[in-house]
Amino acid sequence: ALRFHPRCYYRPNDDDFPGTPGAFAALIASVTDDHAVQTGTHRTWLDPSGSMKAAVASPRRAMGNILGNAVRFGQAQDVMAAGEGIETVLSLREVLPTLPLAAATSSSHLAAILFPPTLRRLYVARDRDAAGDAAYAILTERTQLAGIELFPLMPALGDFNDDLRQHGSLVLAGRVVDQLHDADRAGRLRLHVRID
Repeated sequence: ALRFHPRCYYRPNDDDFPGTPGAFAALIASVTDDHAVQTGTHRTWLDPSGSMKAAVASPRRAMGNILGNAVRFGQAQDVMAAGEGIETVLSLREVLPTLPLAAATSSSHLAAILFPPTLRRLYVARDRDAAGDAAYAILTERTQLAGIELFPLMPALGDFNDDLRQHGSLVLAGRVVDQLHDADRAGRLRLHVRID
């Protein structure tokens, strides 16, 4: 789902500083539908230090058919989790490596994510902001109509990437496991904590 490009083309826009370079290292993500068919590409340009996004006006851009589709980690059957951003979803992957995950790339795309026909339980890795609240409200209506159980996963901070970076895997794992459905907490999803 993810690749690295050492010099991915970046087209500066009016909001960029004059002299903004035309290429940066980038994280390239494959956006796919439920059948693993690529429908688009998401790019995140990186700062040369490798520790943050590039200092440009639009460090993230997508192309192709993104709406309803996602960057997927694992193949969903009856249970999956979805979140807005790749970083949020990969943070959950640190502690729940067997749970199929989908990064919708934005809150509006999260609200429109397409459900696999076999899905029975959806976890939503929420962001603590108004856009996250709005996406969750829409998903509440959509999952009810589809007969899918919906469970929120709430971070302590702004999102799960903030939690992982600030508190580490052990604290994140404890926070997440307390929010899982009983069937998943009982061992259906293998909880993994890396101790460095």
